[in-house]
Amino acid sequence: MPKAMIVAGVMSGTSADGVDVALCRISHVSGNTPRVKLIGHAGSTYPKAVRAAVLAAMDAKAISAAEMSRLNWRLGEIYADAVAKSEAKFGVKAALVGCHGQTIYHQSVAAKYLGAPVRCTWQTGEASVIAERLRVPVVSDFRPADMAAGGQGAPLVPMLDYVMFRSARVSRILQNLGGIGNLTAIPAGAAIDDLLAFDTGPANMVIDACMSLLFGKTFDRGGAVARRGRVISPVLAESLRERYFSAPPPKSCGREEFGAEYVSRFIAQCRKAGASDADIVATATALTAESIVDAYRRFVMRHLARFTSKTQAEFVVAGGGAKNVALMRMLCDGLKPLNARVRLMEELGVSAQAKEGVAFALLAWLTWFGLPGNVPVATGALRSAVLGKVTQG
Repeated sequence: MPKAMIVAGVMSGTSADGVDVALCRISHVSGNTPRVKLIGHAGSTYPKAVRAAVLAAMDAKAISAAEMSRLNWRLGEIYADAVAKSEAKFGVKAALVGCHGQTIYHQSVAAKYLGAPVRCTWQTGEASVIAERLRVPVVSDFRPADMAAGGQGAPLVPMLDYVMFRSARVSRILQNLGGIGNLTAIPAGAAIDDLLAFDTGPANMVIDACMSLLFGKTFDRGGAVARRGRVISPVLAESLRERYFSAPPPKSCGREEFGAEYVSRFIAQCRKAGASDADIVATATALTAESIVDAYRRFVMRHLARFTSKTQAEFVVAGGGAKNVALMRMLCDGLKPLNARVRLMEELGVSAQAKEGVAFALLAWLTWFGLPGNVPVATGALRSAVLGKVTQG
């Protein structure tokens, strides 16, 4: 293995708001886990028409093959552009690209299709376009290998969490607030098989959808709308009874559970309770915060207690939702009585927006060297698996 390799990790999440590129230097450490150093991160938004097409594809009951093919190739060009601009910005050239792609559909629980139970996932964004444009190998389509091995194909970030953020002294919970919220709980001194990781439910997804429908905005900047609204407690309590929240890990979710249909029902419930537009956004924000606090109380505290007698833990937040003041205040208020200290990812040396890009840079590096990238205790897979497909540049 080379001493160091520069890898670009490309991520576009379930919020479908744009592309994050993380340029990383990854090196092999003999007898230990890889060393990952973030060189730089750059984010860019999707053009309005592209975002509209992506969201339409996610929520479509039917869509033409031509439309899906065109979107796949268009996204490939967008991802290639994003990497090239990031390389120019930071003055480096990646030798490898790891591209998660845009999730169009993710069904982690089997349902009968054409006479047999089927689980499936689909991330789009043509890797051949990226490889040709940048003239380097591209690793893409990470989730199917884990699902074929019996896992849910998510979450895949726990490998990065373990490599970069485990501690011999303190238990850490790494919480990402993207479209969907996901966490990785790492007990102090843990081995990789001691992790607990799962999707907590919606993070920004329901908030953003409410903002779009009610205010014509893509997100609640700084949580300003939520801060002037009031939380409709009966609606919040009813929403938290959603079956997903009480289901034990491993588990994963997406727009299939918390997309357009869910948001329509949620808004209707709020309206029936007399909510204003700002109240609806405040209640959606509280749903995110309370579902995370409930997951910590219900699953994480018990898990940590198996490995350590220390009750205090660090709760480290990343993702776009970390900039939402209302959401962060609700999280802090909910976690404080549970002896969890909330910190931002930046305090550990990685920007909140960069983390998932860094994760897919690491997963691409592992795949390139034939090493497994999933964490079976997190995804439910029967075995460790080398993830992704390699497209030569």
